[in-house]
Amino acid sequence: MHDPQLTREALAELPPDIADSPLFNGDLAPTPIARRTWSTYNFAALWIAMAHCIPTYLLAGGLIAVGMSWWQALITIGLGNIIVLIPILLNAHPGTKYGIPFPVLARSSFGTVGANVPAILRALVACGWFGIQTYIGGEAVRTFLMSVWPAFGEIGSGAMVMGLTIPSLITFSIFWSINIVIVLIGMNAVRHFENWSAPLILAMGVWLMVWLVGRAGGIGPMFDRPSAFATTADFWKVFVPSVTGMIGFWATLSLNIPDFTRFGRGQKQQMLGQILGLPTTMVAFSAMAVVITSAAETILKGTDPKALWDPVVVLAQITSSTPPAGLDAPLLGDAGTRAIVAVIALFGVAVATISTNIAANVISPANDFAQLAPRLISFKTGGIITGVIGVLIMPWKLLASADAYIFEWLVGYSALLGPIAGIMIADYWLLRRRTLDVPDLYRPRGRYAGVNWIAMIALVVGVAPNVPGFLKTVKITTGDPNFFDAIYPYAWFTGVIVAGTIHWMFSPTRHDRMR
Repeated sequence: MHDPQLTREALAELPPDIADSPLFNGDLAPTPIARRTWSTYNFAALWIAMAHCIPTYLLAGGLIAVGMSWWQALITIGLGNIIVLIPILLNAHPGTKYGIPFPVLARSSFGTVGANVPAILRALVACGWFGIQTYIGGEAVRTFLMSVWPAFGEIGSGAMVMGLTIPSLITFSIFWSINIVIVLIGMNAVRHFENWSAPLILAMGVWLMVWLVGRAGGIGPMFDRPSAFATTADFWKVFVPSVTGMIGFWATLSLNIPDFTRFGRGQKQQMLGQILGLPTTMVAFSAMAVVITSAAETILKGTDPKALWDPVVVLAQITSSTPPAGLDAPLLGDAGTRAIVAVIALFGVAVATISTNIAANVISPANDFAQLAPRLISFKTGGIITGVIGVLIMPWKLLASADAYIFEWLVGYSALLGPIAGIMIADYWLLRRRTLDVPDLYRPRGRYAGVNWIAMIALVVGVAPNVPGFLKTVKITTGDPNFFDAIYPYAWFTGVIVAGTIHWMFSPTRHDRMR
């Protein structure tokens, strides 16, 4: 159900005919002026909460696993996030200026009907991320339960359902349900959750780092480990797709950032909050992950070093009553202390995962699905659809390896979303010069009606050059290296430039009506 009060407030600021439009509902309505209350802190807290998550923690480990040194990995992460901040800020502007969410903004460039295409593409990627985060959260719960209750891991006697063991299925279902409950409470709950979760997550990470470094007597061996690349050319082959993967990590938010900035008090607040929150947090948290993993290598010498990139594994070893391999006693000797730390750690991991999942992977697809049938699908219904698809995607397969995660998943979908970003930026900033007719965005027969076929063609042409490289990366096709393999590592850049340029060159400067 839509918020009746919000709907009334929105309609009070719109022409009377919008109330009967099939393109309007309370969730897609422009945010009323009185409800645009997000400050610089709210936007910074949003990014801090979203960036402090296990997938972010895994980024540095994935890059080091493919041969980078620690400082090369951090530079790659920092550069990717500075680059992706540019389209984020450009697409954030109309959200704050007009109070409109991403699916409605997309109507200005793709048309009221054509906007369904970018909305669904963005939604499906978000469903994949929702599933990934939910799976990670569920596995964290399972790991901690097994550390204090080993018999939990034996439930089902190894039986598998959709590729999951019964214990994993149980904890995945629990975590899925928690996410859905928060969605059903509504957007206001999301803002409050992000505000208090951000400092809690940061404090948890700092505590773990300080404790491990103190126990290890230093930062560990990783900072002395050189790069595996003998030449610049060898490094470049991994560096370029890795930067693209880092951009792909937040390429989703570079499209639907208006879903958040529509609540901003002004452009200064949203821009400053995002500049302070995104690149700094991503680099700092990744650096924290390097220190934690390096110190853990010194302490947990009997554990597979690759497994130590998972903070849940490290926390489980710390709180386990069984001594880790190579040690004579548990790391925390007192049973009461172990129990307290285990509960706090589990709570911290859960909060980090849920805060990212709701903000990054539910709000946008919920609005995107509502775009398909605004009168039938509300934000909450869209959130439930997201949750269901997130299960059907079977996200645990996307986390099978660092290569699959970074070069197939992150780079692959960046080839899909980059062209959409290029079209939206070119349309709003170059063609329309930041001027939109908001009421017409909700009118079936307004100036944005139907499908903008120029935008649709630009989207197809922007995606097409990266399709052969993607198919070869996921091993659907084979063959000798060619031109398309060479440009695929630049997938996001290629998509933005090609699609944005075509849209800008061939679209009329005045879009009075689209058929």
